[in-house]
Amino acid sequence: MDPRAKFVTAVVLILLLNLTPAGAWPAYPLLFALVISLALAAEISLWFVLRRSAVALPFALAAVTLLFSVPGRPILQLPLLNWTISAAGLDRFISIVLKSWLSVQIAIVLAASTRFSDMLWALNALYLPKLLIAIISFMYRYIFVLADEAFRMQRARQARSAAPAGASRVGGKVIWRARVTGWMVGQLFLRSYERSERVYQAMAARGYRGEIRRLDPPPLTGRDLLLGAVPTLSAGLVQLAAFLWWR
Repeated sequence: MDPRAKFVTAVVLILLLNLTPAGAWPAYPLLFALVISLALAAEISLWFVLRRSAVALPFALAAVTLLFSVPGRPILQLPLLNWTISAAGLDRFISIVLKSWLSVQIAIVLAASTRFSDMLWALNALYLPKLLIAIISFMYRYIFVLADEAFRMQRARQARSAAPAGASRVGGKVIWRARVTGWMVGQLFLRSYERSERVYQAMAARGYRGEIRRLDPPPLTGRDLLLGAVPTLSAGLVQLAAFLWWR
C-alpha cells in the first residue's frame, strides 16, 4: 500500500477513534478488532502491537483527575481524602485510556509496516512543513549515533577497569560512581554533538538540502485508495452507530 495512503488512513482512523462519545462501550471492541485486522493484514504480530502499545497507558493516567472533577452520580468516596468518584468521570476516564491505547496501536501498525524513508517521503509528498520532516529525520538517525557513542564509551570503560580476582565490584562508593557517571554523560554529549556535525557535513556534501528526494516516486493508484477507504468507512460506521444508539 502506498505510504501516503497509509499515513492519511492512520490519521483519519485516529481522528474518528477520538470522536467516540464517552460511554459508547460497544464501539471499542469493534475498533480494537479493526486495528487487529489491519495488523494481521500487514503480517504484524498481535503480541508485538499489544506490547508496544502498553507504553501509552502510564501517560493516560494524566486524566485521572476526571474521576473527581466531572460532576455526576457518585459511586465511590475515598475515605482518607474525602474525594468522590462520579459515574460520568469514570466513564470519561476509561474512554480516554481506551482511546489513547487504540490510537497508539494504529500508529504502531503504521510504523511497523512502513519503512522510515518511505514515511518521510510520504510526509514530504503530503506537503507537511519541511522543517518538521527534517527534525523527525535527524531525530531518528541521531538516536543510533547516540547509542553507538554510548556503546563505544562503555566498551572503553570496561577495557580500562581491571577487577582483582574474587572482587565483587570495581570502583569506589556511591558518590564516586555518581561523579564518574556524570563525567561520562558529559563526554557522551560532547562526542555525540561532534559526530552529529560530521554526519551532517557528510550529508550536505552528498547533496542534502533539507528535503527528502526520491528517484522513482510511485503513482497513487485506485487500489491504494480502496485499501484506505475500507478501514476508514468501517470506523465511520462504528462512530455512526455510537452516536445513534450506544451513547
